[in-house]
Amino acid sequence: MAIAELVKRHLVDTRPLGVSEYRRLWLGQAVSHVGVGATVVAVGQQVWELTHSSLYVGLLGMANLVPLIVFGLWGGAIADAVDRRKLLIVGSLIAWTATLLILGQALLGLRNVYLIFGAVALNATGFAITSPTRGAIIPRILEKELVPAANALNSLVFSIGAVAGPMIGAVVLASGGFAAAYAMDALLFTASLYAALRLPSLPPLGEVRRPGAGAVLEGLSFIVRSPVLLMSFVVDIIAMVFALPRALFPELTADRFGGSMIALGWMSSAMAIGSVAGALFSGWVGRVSRQGVALVVVIAVWGLAVAASGLASQLWLVVAFMAVGGVMDVISSVWRQSILQLYAPDEMRGRLQGAFMVVVAGGPRLGDLRAGATATELGVSGAWVGGGLACAVTVLVVGLSVPAFRNYRAR
Repeated sequence: MAIAELVKRHLVDTRPLGVSEYRRLWLGQAVSHVGVGATVVAVGQQVWELTHSSLYVGLLGMANLVPLIVFGLWGGAIADAVDRRKLLIVGSLIAWTATLLILGQALLGLRNVYLIFGAVALNATGFAITSPTRGAIIPRILEKELVPAANALNSLVFSIGAVAGPMIGAVVLASGGFAAAYAMDALLFTASLYAALRLPSLPPLGEVRRPGAGAVLEGLSFIVRSPVLLMSFVVDIIAMVFALPRALFPELTADRFGGSMIALGWMSSAMAIGSVAGALFSGWVGRVSRQGVALVVVIAVWGLAVAASGLASQLWLVVAFMAVGGVMDVISSVWRQSILQLYAPDEMRGRLQGAFMVVVAGGPRLGDLRAGATATELGVSGAWVGGGLACAVTVLVVGLSVPAFRNYRAR
């Protein structure tokens, strides 16, 4: 009985799945994220094959970043002013259209890298609308005590997709080419669209502000006035910008593993493998009270794990160290998302989720650019290892220098 209780306390809490609206959203994400993972690998590889430049692969991050910033902040403000169900449907249709455009260019053999960048930017626009909207919906359809568990489940399903998507995508790429990978994404995305269509009406609560620059600035001001919220964003930016080596995967695959698509798939899935394990055994995460210090520690470990993976010459070691980083990343994500969702009143949640999404999704894009640019000067190993070490040092210095964050305890 003691062992069973210990396992129960540490396994992921599945109670939110008992709520039908959340369950459909979760299952829709579970299916669609597999396709998204396949497309991420395929797009990066297609750009590499067209240009043979890690800088161009890194520039995919910029094609994502600008729409994420503009439409993420604006989309979050809209989510506080309109029916969130309708907004989620609109954003989903935009993202789906972008996937169909990426599929179309592959089928037609256009071989135009700038067209790919444009389609990626449109996809990022759809994501920038749906992500803060979905994050603001969760506290509306679940009881407050279930929100941290829902965030752990969301991290789990995202991570499973990030494992299965690249692995399946690599196999599809090797056997069917780019068009087959993009077609799989377009088909699987319909599950997420169906879940949005089945949501009940979710009109705004409380005071409604016209979505515009004033509403966006009000949300950003709310974050700046809270050192804990602000630092939860800062440490994540440090983690992703300094240490994420994703843009270097195609070059490392070519240099060390003979250009094997299977090796590329393993590297692309490695971090997510760790995230799955971390999310599955996340039952203890909600019981940690010193979450400020804890966030600093797990992000420092993430940086060190990335650096170690960059020094490894064998594929299984690269995967193992990146998986350790994935465990740290998913734990960090659950804490940061729960702090934000439970701290904000409902009429502010869309805007704060928009800012959160800009950081979470924009940080990796800046990390892609940083990795690609530094690789041109330092080589792939220097960019990979140096970024991980810089992350570990910087997050310890910055994260522990703010007393409110260092002393923060979860309420």
